[in-house]
Amino acid sequence: MKAMLTDDRQRLVWTEVPDPVIGPGEVLVTIHAAGVNRADLLQRQGKYPPPPGCPEWMGLEIAGTVEKTGENVTGWKAGDPVCALLGGGGYAEYAAVRAEHLMPIPRGLSTAQAAALPEAYATAYLNLFWEGHLKTGQTAFVPAGTSGLASAAIPLAKAFGARVVTSVRSDENAERIRHLGADVVIPSHREDVAAALAREEKNGTPVNVSMDCLCGETLGKSLPYMARGGYWIVISTLAGTETTVPLRPLLTKGLHLVGSTLRSRDPSFKAALLRELVEKVWPLIEEGKIRPSVCRVLPIEEAAEAHRLLEQGERCGKVVLRVAGEA
Repeated sequence: MKAMLTDDRQRLVWTEVPDPVIGPGEVLVTIHAAGVNRADLLQRQGKYPPPPGCPEWMGLEIAGTVEKTGENVTGWKAGDPVCALLGGGGYAEYAAVRAEHLMPIPRGLSTAQAAALPEAYATAYLNLFWEGHLKTGQTAFVPAGTSGLASAAIPLAKAFGARVVTSVRSDENAERIRHLGADVVIPSHREDVAAALAREEKNGTPVNVSMDCLCGETLGKSLPYMARGGYWIVISTLAGTETTVPLRPLLTKGLHLVGSTLRSRDPSFKAALLRELVEKVWPLIEEGKIRPSVCRVLPIEEAAEAHRLLEQGERCGKVVLRVAGEA
């Protein structure tokens, strides 16, 4: 089969590699589409290696069909349409997947839309609800509103009855994400995010949960304006790895500063998370209350362009790679 490898100059090369061999409890999936994530960019740069036992090539989420099943696999058969969360290896024609990390494709979705689900929705659900304990009527802050992750997290939080605040870097981007339904969009190019969150607190709607992929100095400046008992979940540090944390509000408000990654979790944790996604989120997708937002679908041979789109940051929604068939 072919897979997308990285050469010593960080160029992406569509190259012949050995076919995957499935073991007990695994399923061979023919990949039709693969979602693109910022973790892929870091892995390409050598900064985010795949977990032990995973292929060396990138790709955390896929959609396709079951090719064959290994021993001790029940509930899946050849030809089943599926999407899956991977530790790595999605930029390829085939993948060996733990059966417990497979999910059915929600009715009414294209393969490209399905490929945009596993990593983004699992990450959003984990950090909003499991780590952040978000409840109906509370306020969630999801920075970087044009990101693929925000395109999942904003409508997900809204579907569960939360109020959502986000931030964007231009008025054009604010218009691009209008369809996501955020209640407040902070134009960070002309308004200080911490000042905007202070205004939210003054208006009686302080942030209960922040799912923050940016961090940097804004994190420390914003913490004092959170709701009592609030959770600030750090999932990446795209805007900087250092901040000054004021300890007095952390103490007096009983705030929680939590670091969280999905890729490093053990397989049983991921399996439980994916089961809850299928149980609680897939019905909302099938009812049309949540729709995955895909901004571009590119052939796998144009993976470098897909990475450029993520680096540029001026988009709304997920970028997906078409590997085979119609996506």
